[in-house]
Amino acid sequence: MHHRKILLLVVVITAMLSLAACGIAYHPNSNTSEKQLTGSILIDGSSTVFPIMQKITKQYRSAQPEVTISLGNSGTIDGFKKFANGVTDINDASRPITNKEDAIAKHNNIDYIQLKLAYDGLSVVVNKDNDFVNQLTVEQLRKLWSVKSKIKTWNELNSAWPKEEIKFFSPGTESGTYEYFNKTILNQTGERKDAKTSEDDKNLAVDVASEKGAIGYFGHAYYEENKDKLKIVPIINQKTGKAVLPTEETIKNGTYPLSRELYTYVNIDSLKRPVVLDYLKFANENTPILAEQVGYIPLEDDQYESNINKIEEARHK
Repeated sequence: MHHRKILLLVVVITAMLSLAACGIAYHPNSNTSEKQLTGSILIDGSSTVFPIMQKITKQYRSAQPEVTISLGNSGTIDGFKKFANGVTDINDASRPITNKEDAIAKHNNIDYIQLKLAYDGLSVVVNKDNDFVNQLTVEQLRKLWSVKSKIKTWNELNSAWPKEEIKFFSPGTESGTYEYFNKTILNQTGERKDAKTSEDDKNLAVDVASEKGAIGYFGHAYYEENKDKLKIVPIINQKTGKAVLPTEETIKNGTYPLSRELYTYVNIDSLKRPVVLDYLKFANENTPILAEQVGYIPLEDDQYESNINKIEEARHK
């Protein structure tokens, strides 16, 4: 009997090490059902939230291979259009739902819950070869990106900088990241029309890396994924006057000026399907680990507990 126990322990430890080697988190108390489920889940929305959901979905598929999951990243606005019209089960968002979007959902009898996922520090980046932009103020960002901006070269922003053409890259207007930047930096006035836009932050990272005079902004995960090709720019905190980089500490305590929360919205009718419920519980349990892996900051533990309570209350409505 003693030898059997030792053998069993060796098998368990070996299994855990194998999972870790494959990048799969081992959760002995996982909420994922031991029963093999079937069905489908439709998810769309924010390209900023996409890296987290992609990680979650990959792991969930390994546990529930018979479940079909469609995961899109059309942008927060386009995602909410689909969600409010009952097309998708889940919508990922880099900002809260608007009153207009909520009204459309109510008109279509879509009842939903909002779950908080993680913190993000929207990152401003320049080309890796840029050796003069070492920090920027909120006012300088406004001067650069404003729809009324006439700035074309770096020396027009700072006379000590070279007369080098600036190439602007930003999320498209369907993006919650664009909306956040427009609200926080541009005071809802809109950004310059000569910026090259994309709804996919991955494309923006590639564009900034390939253009010497480039500047862009997007979710922090895409900087982390490309940090060997990009230079991140600290932003001056207007209260303290200090240049701040997005880190776990500065994003959580709000000293980084472009800190924000990320969300996912769930159709309550969809939540009543076992496969959607199971996926969400799995997602909520694994997000604290997976968010860090892709460059975002986990919320406090009690927020994830609050998410579970919301899920349980909603499924019994």
